[in-house]
Amino acid sequence: MMKKIQRFGGAMIAPVLLFAFNSIVLAFAIVFQDPEIMGGLATEGTFWTDLWSVIEAGGWVVFDHMELLFVIGLPIGLAKKANARASLEAFIIYMTWNAFINAILQVWNFGVDLNDTEALGVKAIGGIETLDTNIIGALLISGMVIWLHNKFYDAALPEWIGIFSGSAFVVIIGFIVTLPLAFLTAWLWPMLQGYMFQLQDLIAGSGTAGVGAFVFLERILIPTGLHHFIAQPFKYGPAVVDGGLTNFWFENLADISSYNGTLRDLVPQAGFGLNSMPKVFAPIGIGAAFIATAKPEQRKQTIALVIPTAVTAVLTGITEPFEFTFLFLAPQLYVVYCLLAAAMAMTVYALGVSLVLGGGLISFFPRFIIPLSTNHMNAIVIFFIVGLAFSALYFLVFRWSILKFNIKTPGRDDTGEVKLHTKKDYKNKKAAEAGDEQNSVTSGASPVRQSNNPNAKKATHFLEGLGGSENITDINNCATRLRVSVADENKILDDAFFKSGGAHGLVRNGTAVQVIVGLDVPKVREFFDEIVEDES
Repeated sequence: MMKKIQRFGGAMIAPVLLFAFNSIVLAFAIVFQDPEIMGGLATEGTFWTDLWSVIEAGGWVVFDHMELLFVIGLPIGLAKKANARASLEAFIIYMTWNAFINAILQVWNFGVDLNDTEALGVKAIGGIETLDTNIIGALLISGMVIWLHNKFYDAALPEWIGIFSGSAFVVIIGFIVTLPLAFLTAWLWPMLQGYMFQLQDLIAGSGTAGVGAFVFLERILIPTGLHHFIAQPFKYGPAVVDGGLTNFWFENLADISSYNGTLRDLVPQAGFGLNSMPKVFAPIGIGAAFIATAKPEQRKQTIALVIPTAVTAVLTGITEPFEFTFLFLAPQLYVVYCLLAAAMAMTVYALGVSLVLGGGLISFFPRFIIPLSTNHMNAIVIFFIVGLAFSALYFLVFRWSILKFNIKTPGRDDTGEVKLHTKKDYKNKKAAEAGDEQNSVTSGASPVRQSNNPNAKKATHFLEGLGGSENITDINNCATRLRVSVADENKILDDAFFKSGGAHGLVRNGTAVQVIVGLDVPKVREFFDEIVEDES
C-alpha cells in the first residue's frame, strides 16, 4: 500500500512542474502593472500595462485550468501502458462527469445556482459550469480512470464489436460509472464543502503552532515521498483557502503589496506558504558545516563539491543532495533538520511575516521581494535576518554533530579522497568477486545503451545497478527521483555505483527503490523506459 501511495504522490509532480514558470511570469506581470512600483509607466490604458495584462492572461492559464492539468498529468505517471491514451481517456471522462453535474443541477434542485458564477462552490471547467471540486475531484476521477485503463484497456472483445476495444472501451465504462458518481457529487459535495470551509477556518486560525506543525510534517515525510500529500492540498488544493495558496497569493498580490499593516494580520493563511524557507537558508549552514569539518587535505575537493550544490539549492529549492547525505549517515540529524525548519517558519510568522514562497531565491524576487518592497520592507528584512540566523544555527548544530559523532560527511572519508567511485572501479570489484557475471547484464545492448547522450548513459548505468531489465517490475518518477520497483532487491548494487553514474543517492524500501537523479529525471526515465521495453 505504501508503495502505491508513493507512486501516486510522485505522479502528481508532472503537472506541478508546470506551475514554476507561470508563477514567475504572473509575479512579474502583476508587479509591472503596479503604479506604486512602476510609477506613471503603469498608468491604466498605456501600452505598457496593456502588454503586461496580455502576458498576465497567459500566466493564469495553468492556474485557471489546474484541474485539467492533474486529470491529464496523473496517468502519465500511473498508467501501466499506453500512457498517452490513458490521459485522453481521463480528460474525456472527467469532462463527461462535469457535464453530467451541470445537467443534473439544471434539472433538479440541490441548492446550487450554476448561473451565479461568482458564488462559492461554482466554477467553469473547460467551458462547463459545474461544482468546484478543485483538485480533489480531478484526482479522484483521474485515479478511477487509471484503474479502469490498467484493467480494461487490453480486454479482448468479440470481433464484431472490436471497434469499441482499447480506449473506447475504457471511455464507455467510464461514461456509465460517472453518471451515478455525478448524482452523488451533486448531492454530497455542497454539504462536504460546508465542512471544508469550517476546516479551512480551523487551519487558518491554528496560528504559529499550526505553521510549525505543517512545515515539520512536510519536511519529515520527504524520505517517504509522502510529503506531496501534505504540501499539494495547501499549495494547489482547498486545505486552507479555495483554489490553493499559490493561486490565492497571486490573485491578491496587488492588494497585499498596498496594505500597510503586518502581513500576518492581512493574510494569516499565507503562513503555510513558508515551508520553502528552509530550502534557501538550510543549505547555507549545512554546506558550510560540511566544508568546515572536512579534513584539511580534502577541503578543496569538498568546496568544489558542496558550493555548486548549495547554490543550486538556494536558487531553485532542490535540497535533496543535502538532505539525503545526512539522512542515511545520521537519521537522527534529519529529525533535527526538520525541527529547525519548523522553528524557522514559526519564528518568522510570530514576527508578523506571512508569505507564499516559491521553490528558491529565483522565485522569491518576483513573488514578494519586489512587490512588497514598497510597503513591507520591514517584513523582507525580518525574513532574511531570521533566515540567515537559522543558517548560522544549522552550521553550529551540524558542525557539532559531525565532529561529536564522527559522521562521514563529504571530505571526511577514510580513503583520503573526495570522489565518487567510477563504473570501472565497480566492474573490477565485481569481476574479482563473481567473474564476468555482471557483464551479462549489458550484453545485447539496445541502441539507447550505445548512445552518447548523457541522460541515456545515466539510464543505462542505473538499470545495470538495479539488476537489469528482467529485474524491473514498475517504473515511475517524481520531480527529482526515478522510482522503480524490482523483483529481487538483492540484485541492487551499492550506493557508490549509482553515484558514480551521476545519481545523488539512493533510497531503498524493500523492492521499492528511488534513484535521486535531479531535475533531468524525466529525460533519464524516457531512456530508461526505452531500454527496458527493448530488452523485455
